[in-house]
Parts: sequence; structure tokens; C-alpha cells
Amino acid sequence: MATPSIESRLRRRFILVSADSSISDALRAALPPNWEMTPTTDLAFVGDFAEILQHRFLLLDLDEAAAFDPLDVLHELRVDLMLNVPVFCFGGTAKLRDEARLARADRFFERGEIAAKLPEFCRQYGWGG
Repeated sequence: MATPSIESRLRRRFILVSADSSISDALRAALPPNWEMTPTTDLAFVGDFAEILQHRFLLLDLDEAAAFDPLDVLHELRVDLMLNVPVFCFGGTAKLRDEARLARADRFFERGEIAAKLPEFCRQYGWGG
């Protein structure tokens, strides 16, 4: 595993786990300057432990069922990788939100409000670079 550089640690970036291109487009439009979004449907494509850890937070689409299982993503992040990157979920039923809460997701938002919340998340996690 390559050692992350100081420069890479200071990059302002987050992970979006969703297959919905309209959500991805809305988030990209709401993205503050100097921030990067890493869209994926599989955490393995983001990288290893060190690469995922360098992202400031993760947005998880709870409405997805075809491309991935949101609970599996949480299990991989929290149990397999043992990472405590903040996870903000959007969408999903009340039952699925409860299951995600038990899987240690951090906060939950309605699908229609996640893009409007993004600038606040970026402000809160904008420390460093």
C-alpha cells in the first residue's frame, strides 16, 4: 500500500455511492469550489483503506437496489474496513433507514434535500487544504 502524501490528504473530496445520474448532476452543481466528488457504486473502485480514508465524508443512496445494496456498503465501510468516515444517507424507507442506523450510518436526509445540504457538509468538513 502506497503512503498517502500530505497533498493528497489535504484534498477536499467526498464519495457519492449512487447509480442515479440526476443526483450526481445535482450534487456536482451544488459542489463548492475546490471540492471533488468521487461517484461510485462500489467502494473497491475508490481504492483501498488509505484512499477511502482520505475522503471527508460519504453520501449513500438508500433508494438504490439494482446496482448495490446500501447495507452492504455500510458493512464494508464499518466492519470490513473499520473506517469511521461520516456517512450521510438520503432517500430510503423508514425501515431501511432504521437498518442503516443499526449499521452505523450517521445522518439521514430526504432525497430532495441532499443537494441543498452539500454546501453545509463541505463547510463543516472543509478543514485543511
